[in-house]
Amino acid sequence: MDPAALLAELIRHRTDNPGGDEPSICRMLSRALAELGADEVNVVEVPRAEGTGAYVAARWGEPHTIINAHVDTVPANSGWTVNPWEGVVTTDRVIGLGAADTKGAIAATLVALEGKKPRNVGVVFSGDEERTGTCIRHFLASPWAKVVKRAVVCEPTGRTVGVRHRGCVALSAEVMGRGGHSSGADHMPKPIVTMARLAVGLDEIGRRWLDRGPADMKGLCMNVAAIEGGVAFNVVPHRASLSFSVRPPPGFDAAAFEAEVAANARAAGEGIVTRTELSMSPFETRDVGPFRALLGSLPRAEATLPFWTEAALFSVAGIDAVVIGPGDIAQAHAPDEFVMRSDLDWAVEVFSQVITRASA
Repeated sequence: MDPAALLAELIRHRTDNPGGDEPSICRMLSRALAELGADEVNVVEVPRAEGTGAYVAARWGEPHTIINAHVDTVPANSGWTVNPWEGVVTTDRVIGLGAADTKGAIAATLVALEGKKPRNVGVVFSGDEERTGTCIRHFLASPWAKVVKRAVVCEPTGRTVGVRHRGCVALSAEVMGRGGHSSGADHMPKPIVTMARLAVGLDEIGRRWLDRGPADMKGLCMNVAAIEGGVAFNVVPHRASLSFSVRPPPGFDAAAFEAEVAANARAAGEGIVTRTELSMSPFETRDVGPFRALLGSLPRAEATLPFWTEAALFSVAGIDAVVIGPGDIAQAHAPDEFVMRSDLDWAVEVFSQVITRASA
């Protein structure tokens, strides 16, 4: 198979999330994996809030080592000069939505499996990575995942291998007043002002943490994203809310951070309630040695990634992981997303070597 032609075919299967058809592409991939001699192939549909997600899992023997890539994409950005779902193949690249993120990795994995007789290897192509991660969580809770020892998680890494990245925690705060006419504002609770004091305090926490953390991931990336609640210039609002987020590094002292947030909330005003809206763990490969043996000299370097990946979910489930794949993160989610044909060929070599060495 030509990886570029196969990638173009995968791009033509619309899997933009939400709205795309993940079960359809998983059924197509299941047929390809069966033809490649897998001992067992399962397509699993996973209900979620918007539509139905899906993943396909294939194994040769017991899948001690797996390659994982996601089948879904983000919606098409504005600014495309070609049809995002056409799969345009030129002399040096393949252009289309998901080319780099991460259908190129899927195509390279399928080509790498040609002519192989893997042993104790598995492949998982999963949906819903771009939103809520329901599919990989479903897989990790399945009996198949219990025998997996290590995972090669595919993202566009610019020919490096990712061994760590930050997590992401989104939080909200809310305070209630009683609301009313602004002529009484001098003697009424001011929810917006309370949230403003909280915002300034949170920014100060971010500044205090600037020198904390690993050398390549210092600070929290504290982002005070929004204050909401006002309705008109002559109305004192009855409530206000604030949203903020941090991106903690591996080894993050969550207890110390939560204590600082709580102290800042008490200083900002009475009655502030904070909630965690989203929590995605940081990631760090626990033992790089076995992955170095699988990958050899093919990666340019071991890298700290600037973006979150589902490798963190594998790690939380007790499965050690690294992140590697064709393409560059600068192309992901961008108009005219592309992957170089030379990167696809490199990825075929990477995954071929992983499959061969994991089977030894």
